Amino acid sequence: MSERSDRDLLLDIAEAARRIRAYVGDLSYEGFVGDTKTQDSVIRNLEIIGEAARGTSETLRARTPEIPWKSMTGMRDRLIHAYFGVNLDVVWRVVSAELVELAHAVERQLADAGPEPR
Repeated sequence: MSERSDRDLLLDIAEAARRIRAYVGDLSYEGFVGDTKTQDSVIRNLEIIGEAARGTSETLRARTPEIPWKSMTGMRDRLIHAYFGVNLDVVWRVVSAELVELAHAVERQLADAGPEPR
C-alpha cells in the first residue's frame, strides 16, 4: 500500500466533509434522526475524516493547531469500535456546528500549500 501525502489526506478530509454537507442538506435534527440512510452516510464519512486525520504527519498537525486532529481521530475510534452505541446527538452536533469550520480550516491549509507539485 502506498503512503499518501498530507495533501492527499487533506483532500480526502475536504471531500468527506463536502459529502456530509450534501447528504445533510437542509435536514433538521428530527429529519436526520429519522433517516438511517443519511445517518449511515454521514457516519461513514466521519470515519473517513478520522482515518485520514490519523495518517497525517506530525509536522502538519503541529503547523495547524486550528484543526482538531485529536477530536477527529477520537470520533473515528468511537464510531468504529462502539458502532452499537453511536450517539446521534453527538454526530449531529459535529455535523451541524463543527464541520463547516473544519472544512474551512482544511481548505485554507490546501490553499496555503499551493498547487500540487508535479
